[in-house]
This record gives sequence, C-alpha cells and structure tokens, in this order.
Amino acid sequence: MIGPLGPVRGAAAPALSPERAALREAAEGFEAIMVRKMLASARAASFAQETPLTGGGMQQFQTMRDEHFADIAAASGTLGFARSIEASLAQYLPVKGDS
Repeated sequence: MIGPLGPVRGAAAPALSPERAALREAAEGFEAIMVRKMLASARAASFAQETPLTGGGMQQFQTMRDEHFADIAAASGTLGFARSIEASLAQYLPVKGDS
C-alpha cells in the first residue's frame, strides 16, 4: 500500500531472513538508481530554453522530486525490477539448515 509519503509496509508481510532483507534492500536500491537514470535521461532530452523558472533552483527541485519518486517506485514494486533482481539472486542465498 502506498501512503501520502510513500510505501507503507504493513505487518502482514512475512518476516525475511537478514540475508533476504539485505538482498531486497539492495535490489530496491538498484531499481531506484535505474529509475533515476531513466528520468535524468528523459530530462536531458528536453529542448526547452532556460528561463528564470527553469534555472538551477528548478533543476535542483526536479532532481529531488525524481529521487523521491524513484525511491517510492522501487519500494512499492511499481516497475518490478527489484523483485525480479531479488528473485534471480535469492537462489544464491544459503538455505536455512545449511552449514
């Protein structure tokens, strides 16, 4: 569920092992980086002229907004990159009971 400030993680989610939780966090971080890069590339393709309303302050705000959006998208699983990465790499985690 996504609240007004981002994804809300409920108690209904099953508890993850520390390794799986770290893997999920890394996968979500990687997805957030990918989304930031895609948004930056899209903005770089803009043909708008620089005006007082599109100067450095606006660019800084857009960067902050894009970073926040990327974090929300990654944590909520909107695009699904993180879950795919996590599922692919989870097979390499040690199985409980293995020494």
